[in-house]
Amino acid sequence: MTDWMLTPEVVDVAEAEYRRLLGYPPGATLSERACEVAAWARGWYTRHGRPWISAREAASLNVAGAVEIEGVPFHAGRLGTALQQAEAHTVVLVAVSAGPEAEEEAHRLWLDSKPDEYFFFEIYASAVVEHLVALAGARLCEWADGNSLAVLPHTSPGYSQWDVAEQRNLLRLFRRSGAVALPGPLRALDSGALVPKKSQLAVFGITRAVDRTARLTDLIPCRQCALPNCQYRRTPYARIRPAERPRYSIPEKALSRWAAERLLLEYRADGTIHAHFRYDGVTCTNLGTPLALDYEVTLGPDRHGFPIIQQRCMPAPGDTGYLSMCQYLADGPALMAAIDHEKPLAGRPLAEVLAWHRAGLGGGCYCGPDSREHKWGLVLETIHYALVGQNSRSAAGLEAGPGEPENNEYNS
Repeated sequence: MTDWMLTPEVVDVAEAEYRRLLGYPPGATLSERACEVAAWARGWYTRHGRPWISAREAASLNVAGAVEIEGVPFHAGRLGTALQQAEAHTVVLVAVSAGPEAEEEAHRLWLDSKPDEYFFFEIYASAVVEHLVALAGARLCEWADGNSLAVLPHTSPGYSQWDVAEQRNLLRLFRRSGAVALPGPLRALDSGALVPKKSQLAVFGITRAVDRTARLTDLIPCRQCALPNCQYRRTPYARIRPAERPRYSIPEKALSRWAAERLLLEYRADGTIHAHFRYDGVTCTNLGTPLALDYEVTLGPDRHGFPIIQQRCMPAPGDTGYLSMCQYLADGPALMAAIDHEKPLAGRPLAEVLAWHRAGLGGGCYCGPDSREHKWGLVLETIHYALVGQNSRSAAGLEAGPGEPENNEYNS
């Protein structure tokens, strides 16, 4: 694989993809005004846009710990797991951009107080970026197919478990000595945001273990690639439909917040995943004394269904709130032994938490087994959401919506 770049004269964004990004459900009929503005945005970009793609194969890759590309470490958990599972031996770095013209035109529309044109044009520029990434993937598939290799789905800084700030280091790899110059302007701010903003950096894993991508269908990029009429397609494009998404007993709005604020995931070199969850509650007596407990869960790899290998609940270091629980005051050692002994779903696949019928909403304390069972349920559902659920929601083009049930515990 050699460095290459592409400046396509025409970017043929599929109408269905454009409408999806605009937020229209499948089969919806656009108003006359919407059709007019959508056509204008497409036409303007066709005449004035300057899209480009640049790709280069990394000189070295190490996934024994953190992902290291050409000696530069990246803390990208899901990328590391995917590369390990597929036995990837290298990666291809891809940069795409809709060009500065798109950003300049959007800015002009905003200043001219044309919100409709601004919105439709912004969305079309986003669709162009998605299309460029798909084109890059198709070209990689063509090269890989001729060399008995397979290409993994791309991931980017800002995706799940990869801090967007690391775009700065990723962009620097495109400017290393000997690399082909990018065909257009592109820089990364300290925050990691790209300028022009309608741009994207992506990493595609490459593996010789073609049979593994056939077994691990979630690693086949075709399922996530909407490029029409691709001769290298291995499986149909299949964005996850709402019916296929996991069904949680807890509102996904709460799971999303807990996954971001309370959960830490560590992807280990042996393929296991260590999850740390901090629960903050209050006792049911003694004026509601605050207490904090830590949950530690070790999971097997995705290909085995994330089996629960180890799990434990214990007071957080330095916390003394549990000493005020009424059951602890009555029989402290027995209560703490029960908390330490309870390991629901140990040895079972993580997804079984979705079918686990347990007690209803418990209190903030740990005095009763129903309350403890409830908390184990919310911990395991949060872990499942972080590993599986939020990605299926993203693939379906959905966000945690309004109108979800609210209660004090879920909003703490």
